[in-house]
Amino acid sequence: MKKVRRPTQAGAFYEKDAESLKQQIEECFLHKLGPGKIPKVAKTSLKNIIGLVCPHAGYMFSGPVAAHAYYSLAVDGKPDIVVIFGPNHTGYGSALAVTNEGFWQTPLGDVEIDSGTANKITKEAHIIDVDDSAHRFEHSIEVQLPFLQYLYGSTFKVVPICFLMQDLPSAKEVGKAVAKVLAEKNAVIIASSDMTHYESQQSAAKKDRQALEAVEAMDEDRFYSAVESQRISICGYGPIVALISAAKSLGAKEAKLLSYKTSGDVIGDYSSVVGYAAVCFTK
Repeated sequence: MKKVRRPTQAGAFYEKDAESLKQQIEECFLHKLGPGKIPKVAKTSLKNIIGLVCPHAGYMFSGPVAAHAYYSLAVDGKPDIVVIFGPNHTGYGSALAVTNEGFWQTPLGDVEIDSGTANKITKEAHIIDVDDSAHRFEHSIEVQLPFLQYLYGSTFKVVPICFLMQDLPSAKEVGKAVAKVLAEKNAVIIASSDMTHYESQQSAAKKDRQALEAVEAMDEDRFYSAVESQRISICGYGPIVALISAAKSLGAKEAKLLSYKTSGDVIGDYSSVVGYAAVCFTK
């Protein structure tokens, strides 16, 4: 019997049946805050993209911003392996946890876990445990999968890594280990994170700009220091540090902000917003 991690957010963060979900994803691409068109997926392996920062709120809020990241990925090519770093919001499981076997299911079908890659990563980074309980109810990684399945069907494998511990040395270590394992492979790394939570539009935009400038400079120390000193409530700061670290090891030359919006831009209430950013790391 195959091991399947069933979706916990279908019907909440995104639509629960396949047709409605496809339509919802298309609406994200076509949205006025999105890219404005549906991407034509390049049939080749990835050419330039090494990694992406993607938000993970409900699709009605952050979907259009996420669509910018997935649009750039689609036109760049098709990955064989997608490593997804996500923060652990639930508190369950190990401090750094990977799932190394089975399938993750969404309304769009099953995505296979890349056991070989997952196991090599745990050999390289001894701080990562194999632990399914950290992933059982966590949404940050799950919400990235339907976008990937919309583009690529079931032609890619995934390695989900959940960060309860997000300190700077650990995140850098994960990034370097993942880079070592992915060298020469046709792979992309996605850091799943929302930006500032529940502050005014003005405050969120100011704090997030500081953080995102450090991301664009590919300076994980500066980014981490901004998060700490300004008390920026970015939920996936560890995943972002790990991505910057991995991308540099894999030869990234540029990190570019594709889109930054807030929940206020979506619903028109600017008094208490959550920030969403899409960033693309290229060779």
